[in-house]
Amino acid sequence: MKCSTLILAISSFAFVAGCAGTDYDARDLPEELAAQSDEYRIGPGDSVQIFVWDHEDLSTTVQVRPDGRISTPLVEDLQASGKTPTDLARDIEVVLSEYVRSPVVTVIMQGFQGTSQQQVRVVGQAAEPQALQYRQGMTVLDVVIAVGGLSEFAAGNRAKIIRELDGESVEIRVRLDDLLNKGRIQENIRMLPGDVLIIPESVF
Repeated sequence: MKCSTLILAISSFAFVAGCAGTDYDARDLPEELAAQSDEYRIGPGDSVQIFVWDHEDLSTTVQVRPDGRISTPLVEDLQASGKTPTDLARDIEVVLSEYVRSPVVTVIMQGFQGTSQQQVRVVGQAAEPQALQYRQGMTVLDVVIAVGGLSEFAAGNRAKIIRELDGESVEIRVRLDDLLNKGRIQENIRMLPGDVLIIPESVF
C-alpha cells in the first residue's frame, strides 16, 4: 500500500473512531456486542465447491460472479452472495428437487475474496497494516500475528476496535501491549466480520 493511501486510510478510520457513539472495554463487553453472528457470508469472487450426494455429475466447483450469482448443472443464475454456505446449500436443494428425488447438497468454501463486510482491517502502527479475510473463530491475537505484530512506535494499549452494532459504530478498547507482553488473555477478544483494528502511534 502506498504511503499516501495508507495515511488517508488511517485518517478516515480515525475520523470514524472519533464519531463512534459508544465506548466499551474488551474485558467488559455486553452480551449483545460480543455475541453477534460470525458466520461467513459468501461474496462475489469467492470460490465454492458444491457436492451433491450420489450425483457426481451435478457436483462442481464454481466462482461467484460479480453480480453475486452462480450457475451449476441444472441450477442457473442462483443468488449466492450474502448467504452462508448452509443457506446456499438449502437453496440449491430446492431447485434440484425438481429434477432429483430428495437431493442432499453440501457447500464448502474453497477460495475467499469477500467484501469489506467479510474482512478485518488493520490500520495504524502494525508491522504490515492490511485487510485480512475473516475466518470463523478469529481473535485479536490472530489478527496481530497476521499483520506481523506491532511496530516499534505503536501505542498498543490505546488500540481500538471499531464494530457495527445495529447500524451504529462502537469503539472497543483493547490493550494489545498487555495481551502480547503480559499474557492478559482477557484482552484476546473474538473478532467479527467488518471489524477495524486501529493501532495508534505513541506520543513522545
